[in-house]
Amino acid sequence: MTDGMAHYPDLVGRVVLVTGGADGIGRAIAEAFAAQRARVVVLDKARDMLATLEARLPGLTGRCIDLTDVPATIAAIEAVEAETGGIDVLVNNAGHDERHAFTAVTAGYWDERMAVNLRHVMFATQTAARHMQRRKAGVVLTLGSTSWMKSAPGMVAYTTAKAAILGFTKTVARELGPDGIRVNCIVPGWVLTERQLAENATPEKLAAAQREQALKIRIAPQDIAAAALFLASDAARAITGQCLVVDAGTV
Repeated sequence: MTDGMAHYPDLVGRVVLVTGGADGIGRAIAEAFAAQRARVVVLDKARDMLATLEARLPGLTGRCIDLTDVPATIAAIEAVEAETGGIDVLVNNAGHDERHAFTAVTAGYWDERMAVNLRHVMFATQTAARHMQRRKAGVVLTLGSTSWMKSAPGMVAYTTAKAAILGFTKTVARELGPDGIRVNCIVPGWVLTERQLAENATPEKLAAAQREQALKIRIAPQDIAAAALFLASDAARAITGQCLVVDAGTV
């Protein structure tokens, strides 16, 4: 079991599909479910990272796919559904917070960022949920961001997509609730993944984050994974349509 993680016996044997799970927060989520002895499938376009993850976690299966390709995404989820006997938990993690100037955004760039951060969430959920509805059970998790709550500049396409994910979550929770399917959103603050540490974590930015946070800690990918385990487990059976903010008390 992953260090510091609670143990949820009901997750043993459940089929968990994680999008964008080869690196960063997604990888931590995939690892955490694997440590609970769930059957984890990761969809990601990073072939080498997927291979490394599979080699380290023999019970985990990776599928190399570009989630911006909607037909391919649907086909991959249908294949996982058929091969595993049914997806119990879908974690819509994939996304990318590429920085960009408001004045430089073009129509093409906007559409590409929506495809990376938002569009696949709709069609992955729609595909998996169709089978969950038949079984009258299932969990869907989405990943938001506090960036839009803080009105963060320099990433307007990203903040717009992440704000939309919260609206999507609350609406789909109502759509799927009568079929016993729970839909919740995890909203991370600034999580210090390897990429964030390499690209964005200057001493000045780290100090500023500490000043904003009520808890003077560095948020790790495992903190988001812990929230995902809880919301996917039967311990959260009465929770749906909610937004769980994991940001050390920033917003």
